[in-house]
Amino acid sequence: MSTFPTLAATALGGANRLATELAPGGTYRADFSDTPWWLTLIKALLVFVYLLLSVVVVIWFERRIVGFLQQRPGPNRFGPGGIFQTLADGFKLVWKETFTPANADRFMYNLAPIIAGSTAFIGFSIIPLAGEVNLFGHRTPLQLTDGPVAVLLVLAAGSIAAYGFILAGWSSGSTYPLLGGLRSTAQVISYEIAMGLSLVAVFLYAGSMSTSEIVAKQASLWFLIPAIFSFIVYVICMFGETNRLPFDLAEGEGEIVGGYHTEYSGMKFGMFFLGEYVNMFTVSALATTLFLGGWQAPPPLTLINDGMLNHGWWGLLWFTLKLWGFMFFFVWVRGTLPRTRYDHFMAFGWKLLIPLTLVWVMAVAFVRAAMLGHLGDTAITAFGRSFYVSLLIIIGVFLLGAVVATWLIESRNESRREAARPEQPAEIDPFAGGHPVPPMPGQTLREPTLSSHRTVTAAPATGRSSANDHEEDHRG
Repeated sequence: MSTFPTLAATALGGANRLATELAPGGTYRADFSDTPWWLTLIKALLVFVYLLLSVVVVIWFERRIVGFLQQRPGPNRFGPGGIFQTLADGFKLVWKETFTPANADRFMYNLAPIIAGSTAFIGFSIIPLAGEVNLFGHRTPLQLTDGPVAVLLVLAAGSIAAYGFILAGWSSGSTYPLLGGLRSTAQVISYEIAMGLSLVAVFLYAGSMSTSEIVAKQASLWFLIPAIFSFIVYVICMFGETNRLPFDLAEGEGEIVGGYHTEYSGMKFGMFFLGEYVNMFTVSALATTLFLGGWQAPPPLTLINDGMLNHGWWGLLWFTLKLWGFMFFFVWVRGTLPRTRYDHFMAFGWKLLIPLTLVWVMAVAFVRAAMLGHLGDTAITAFGRSFYVSLLIIIGVFLLGAVVATWLIESRNESRREAARPEQPAEIDPFAGGHPVPPMPGQTLREPTLSSHRTVTAAPATGRSSANDHEEDHRG
């Protein structure tokens, strides 16, 4: 490990250690010098199989957990606990008949699911699943590749996936898919902005966009603590990016039938399905890497036998456990929260998340500049001696301000809704509309008079009823 800059070494107190670990200039990037090309292909195959098996398990896992939350069994017939039900569903999709709508653009119609299903795998190429491991006689990182701006590759792959949504909606030649494609594209683009801004704080603390360097610089302190607001924003954006409940607005069955893939069936629909779940794993893996120390063991376990549990293949276990913690959160939210309104969701992103994240990034930049001495020796001393206290105060004040801002905005919106509502009378006649109507909160019932009751219960003066009455009179 290389020598750290002299400036960071002069920091005092608790900030001394943290500023030294986070100072730019340290070489932590994964070393692929002992990784031949054929070993890279084998690792790519292992990552592909790892993701496919994870998707098979998580579909069964989601159905079982949601069934438990809704007090029903879920899949429980095919295999132990219904574990093979996902394989049966996949087999059914393979043999299911596919068709192309008459008004569809055939080339784009067939290309869209390929884009949506394949681009989700690209982001996993820069995720470190573990540290260096021995594989076929070579010492290699359990990671496909890395680079100075590796995290941007995940954001770029997510942007390309948006083309699959809009092409699927447009090329189907139908109204509802087009609406779903437009909604999905606007949603993904909007929340990619907030997601990208939330990651800036991590880049500032780590001094790099390399995933292996970011993981290495969380050896003593996960970035979840100093960048807690960025973590909260990122988790919210995870649901918006993956079109999951409560933000699956591109597939709102009660509004636009099935969204951008309404006209798809068979394995073409299966590619969209696969892409959604792989994308869930990708954003969860990125959150694990940037905020939860990546493949590193939780802090108490790193003290066992000089960090034995923090080396080799152990990292794959810790990474998988953290990853599935996020997957359980995805499933729990789906079984708990209802779908939001589209206009509320977009307003929340543009009017609240993005402005607050911009303010947060400026606050983090100020703290980082003080830690590295860019604001002078006085700032180094102040932040060095009471860095953690100052950081906690800044985070607390910022979170409090976010809560107050949210409350003020919601209060203003509620006042507008109250003003737009028609005024309700203080007293109502329950039989005025022809059938009993319960009162609204704050209203009282007017006692019906005998004449009004007779008027309401009388038969309506329609041609059919008059004829029936005339016929009954004639028979009488």
